[in-house]
Amino acid sequence: MRWTLVVPLKSLARAKSRLADTAGDGLRPGLALAFAEDTVAAALGCAAVRGVAVVTDDPLAGPRLAALGARIVPDEPAGGLNAALAHAVSVVRLNSPQSAVAALNADLPALRPPELARVLDAAAEFPRAFLADAVGSGTTLLSAGPRHALLPAFGTDSRARHRTSGAAELELGAVDSVRQDVDTGADLRAALALGVGPRTAAAARALGSARRIRSQGISGA
Repeated sequence: MRWTLVVPLKSLARAKSRLADTAGDGLRPGLALAFAEDTVAAALGCAAVRGVAVVTDDPLAGPRLAALGARIVPDEPAGGLNAALAHAVSVVRLNSPQSAVAALNADLPALRPPELARVLDAAAEFPRAFLADAVGSGTTLLSAGPRHALLPAFGTDSRARHRTSGAAELELGAVDSVRQDVDTGADLRAALALGVGPRTAAAARALGSARRIRSQGISGA
């Protein structure tokens, strides 16, 4: 089975607010874009993936992700994350009603195509399935097989909510790169330890340089 992935991405200006203690306002949008670019590039490199649809209205992120090969779907409902995902699935299935679809977080900069393939192959055994994040309370991937609704319930405690909705929890080892989303400085350090994509690596180097400049008291940093 091959999958179409739906990746939601909010406005870069509003993204990754929980990284405020790690990256200032001037660096967070660039980090969020780097995360998304590395996520999409890795997803498109996965043999189990037919295509990637990114739901975003961001004027910078849209063209950059389209250049990687993603389809850009406008966030027409503007009703939050779950509404955006439901809308994107409807767009994907308009021309391919039997498509197997999966929602994937946009902040998986360490994502490895073989690990994503393992998760999607396991998900193919169920009508709906999900993978919990590294912390254990959230969700990084939610799948729906052909003829099944996605029924996304992302947000606080989404692991419990997806389990309650009837989705099967995928309990797989050695897929850390698919679990490691980045919301905090600790998450970023964990992702860097796994090995991130080139864009996130470059953004992290810029972040490190900026922090060193600030610590040295050089004005204008």
